[in-house]
Amino acid sequence: MTDLIESLKAPVAPEGTGYVTKGMSVSRVDGRAKVTGTAQYAAEHFAADLAHGVVVNSSIPKGRVTVFHLEAALAVPGVIDIITYQNRPKMRSFDLSYKDMTAPGGSPFRPLYDEKVLYSGQPIALVVAETFEAARHAASLVNVEYAIEPHETNLMDNLHRGHKPSRLKAGYSPPPDERGDAQAAFDAAPVKIAATYYNGVEHHNPLELFASTVIRDADGHLTIYDKTQSSQNSRWYVSHVFGLSKDKVTVRNPYVGGAFGSGLRPQYQLTLAVMASLKLERSVRVVLTRQQMFTFGHRPETLQHVKLAAERDGTLRSIMHEAIAETSRIEDYVEVVVNWSGQLYACDNVRLGYQLVDLDQYTPIDMRAPGAAHGVHALEVAMDELAYELHMDPLALRLKNYTERDQMNDLPFSTKELRACYEQAAERFGWSSRPLAPRSMRDGTELVGWGMATGQWDAMQMFARASAVLHADGRLVVSSAATDIGTGTYTVMAMIAAASMGLPLEKVTFQLGDSTLPVAPIEGGSSHVATVGSAVEGACEKLQKRLYKLARSLEGQPFEHSNFNDVEFVEGHMRLKLDPTVSVTLPELLAAGKETRVEEKYLLLPNVLKQKKYTRSTHSAVFAEVKVDEEFGTVRVTRVVSAIAAGRIMSLKTAHSQITGGVVWGISEALHEETHADHRLGRFMNHNLSEYHVPVNADIHDIEVIFVDEDDRIVSRLGAKGVGEIGLVGVSAAICNAIFHATGKRVRSTPMTPDKVMTDRPGY
Repeated sequence: MTDLIESLKAPVAPEGTGYVTKGMSVSRVDGRAKVTGTAQYAAEHFAADLAHGVVVNSSIPKGRVTVFHLEAALAVPGVIDIITYQNRPKMRSFDLSYKDMTAPGGSPFRPLYDEKVLYSGQPIALVVAETFEAARHAASLVNVEYAIEPHETNLMDNLHRGHKPSRLKAGYSPPPDERGDAQAAFDAAPVKIAATYYNGVEHHNPLELFASTVIRDADGHLTIYDKTQSSQNSRWYVSHVFGLSKDKVTVRNPYVGGAFGSGLRPQYQLTLAVMASLKLERSVRVVLTRQQMFTFGHRPETLQHVKLAAERDGTLRSIMHEAIAETSRIEDYVEVVVNWSGQLYACDNVRLGYQLVDLDQYTPIDMRAPGAAHGVHALEVAMDELAYELHMDPLALRLKNYTERDQMNDLPFSTKELRACYEQAAERFGWSSRPLAPRSMRDGTELVGWGMATGQWDAMQMFARASAVLHADGRLVVSSAATDIGTGTYTVMAMIAAASMGLPLEKVTFQLGDSTLPVAPIEGGSSHVATVGSAVEGACEKLQKRLYKLARSLEGQPFEHSNFNDVEFVEGHMRLKLDPTVSVTLPELLAAGKETRVEEKYLLLPNVLKQKKYTRSTHSAVFAEVKVDEEFGTVRVTRVVSAIAAGRIMSLKTAHSQITGGVVWGISEALHEETHADHRLGRFMNHNLSEYHVPVNADIHDIEVIFVDEDDRIVSRLGAKGVGEIGLVGVSAAICNAIFHATGKRVRSTPMTPDKVMTDRPGY
């Protein structure tokens, strides 16, 4: 019964929730724990011997530490130790030991490894004290001398150093070879546009700060509560960096307060907390400050050049899309930025290019819809510009060049209901009444504009294991080392299991967030439902067959001469489909078979041979209304309609929340978010939430979400795809296009701040 007792710590739906089907609108099973504060996050776990660590960061962007002056800091009452590269515990030296499961090519950053400073804000020391307050005060007293070296942090000044990525990461697809002759087709076409688009740096800023609490047992075992998108990835990293056997390290992340990609890779507070625990042989917690949340990965600054050419009827003849983005000196961080331009529309001549510039920055990291957030934005704004050159409705231009086949890879789409997205969203928005000419709509002193854009994201499936245990009292416990970063994983997995077994939701517990559970992929790329959800359904199907076999083995029972396909699991019973009166409750079945528990495990392996014959994507159509005060340049997004094609929706309420959140972030990308650097100092300057702007409630108005019917059994056995990323893609482009329709001014950089709207300033 150990797993059942442990499972009671995981959230369970309230009594009376009842029976569910896939796709229902169900409140989160973890909702009560979160709103009452009983959900414990990484910095909220305690130990009797807990010490507190505070990080000291470099104040230069490049060079070497020459001298630490630690006397004043060590004199603070309660300070236990100050760890630097000079007195840290032993760490491995090979690059491979520092590569986590999502690391790009190159040499990963090694916290406190040596005296070298690679970027501004790099951790260079950890102050450990009996209290957080003492550690924080002492950290402010650490004085450091440096040997400063010249630095380069300005992408725009270093475009000439662009290079093709030489070391690629798993999951990255470089731009395919040119199709046709894009330049010749461009030159010959009667209508063409060429434009440059710029996207500034964004930082993730999830609500929960990055934190790691390392609880050391008497035998030296480390139980680590980490803010991460994969407990198993963090365990992998810690074990390899410090040479620890995996049975000496357990990582847990039962609750994660947002991550959006920032938790894909282990962040440096994890390394430092483990380092301190090993050195001091006690429990240690390290929590980053909000300012320190700006001292690791970010969405990279990106510059894009797009050229489109068409016949006068709108038929696309040429697409050329090139991007150049930043990376660090030590790793080649890569994104799929331009490939979308070879998939979204029919065109015989396509040339794509992607380069990197290495700078003295920390390696960028995936942020919600990495690559597509920038790449699709540029393509969709360019399509709008082409539509105006053609004097053609922007939606009509997209429909003119609609394709059911991915021409770049010469593959059909597994499913593609984008046309239905266009039709349903346009009708709901009222697009047919939109005047074509800019500056033709007004509401009082504000200009009104309507814009639209397309979105696309990959529909991915990884491999995963899941276990399902049915107990004698009828309670089902399903487990996988998945992660819930706020997306609703607890809820949707419990729903899938409950619907499969015909149990009320309150009888099902889904365990996640523990590295000792069955293997699961890193929570990222909108793949968890298609992957872990399929594993959960597979485990439940095996459990059904096990129960059916048990029923058949009981002499004199009505199932003795049936086949498995003759039975169904409904409302807590196994019963005959053709005669529902022939049934048995699951607890009765276990009792008759003298079983206290029945367990089955399932390994989900994607059907690669089948899947590789298709391009698997989610799609969206986004329509936005803006109101612009031309004198002040202020933009209000007053209405958004987003239609989504993402396969079967497993949990309507959580999926709706995901898309709504994506739209909010799209508004933020369009109008608010950017991290500014002073390149003389090589440092991000607005590293706080008073100067790094994000939307507030007053910035968000009507958002309507439509899920079109789609069922994709190529992507997953559930027919489901992911919804985390697709809600963001295309939103900023729709807003940009709406601003042009309102004002007649084209803003080609994000965020589209009032100064740019007023002056047409390019922003780079």
